[in-house]
Amino acid sequence: MSRLATSFVLGYHSCDATVAKQAINNGVDILNSDQDYDWLGPGAYFWESDPRRALEWARSKKLRKPAVIGAVIDLRNRLDLVSRSDLQLLKEAHELFLEYRAESGLPIPQNRPATGRADSGNALSFLDCAVIRHLHGMMEEQSQEPFDPVRNMFSEGGPLYPESGFRNQSHVQVAVRNSACILGVFLPRPYPGKEIDQPIH
Repeated sequence: MSRLATSFVLGYHSCDATVAKQAINNGVDILNSDQDYDWLGPGAYFWESDPRRALEWARSKKLRKPAVIGAVIDLRNRLDLVSRSDLQLLKEAHELFLEYRAESGLPIPQNRPATGRADSGNALSFLDCAVIRHLHGMMEEQSQEPFDPVRNMFSEGGPLYPESGFRNQSHVQVAVRNSACILGVFLPRPYPGKEIDQPIH
């Protein structure tokens, strides 16, 4: 469990303007995603330090009024998958997950690209999600402190420029499992060029 990085980050959640208004004005909790293909397992998903990417995602989902909520997130006891020790922990969980599925006679889930998105990597992360869920279950069975958020960097999209090793949609995501990590929410100010100008009031 990595505690070496700064404890607080700013995260940005993609949503409809109605959800944003309820969260900002009425203190309604941000909904958790709990799909079998979620990249970081179940949790409320945030784009770390990138409101523009959050709005791009909201617009790609064809919401009625795409919007972005900002949040101050305390990373607390995190599973940080840019940390060598936490990566090793997840690797060990994968090995135990394979043993469990074999003993149970169950198939192994497979990651696969989203339909029609050749540059998306394994956007439907059935295996990764299952392994992360298995790790959460192991922590609970062993009465260990549960992970509050899960955090990772993803390399996504096409090359940033010809022959580049950088991708034009690379980002860091945080999946918050414990709502106590969200210390406050806010409406982001307009970016240069008003990319995130949001009339939600």
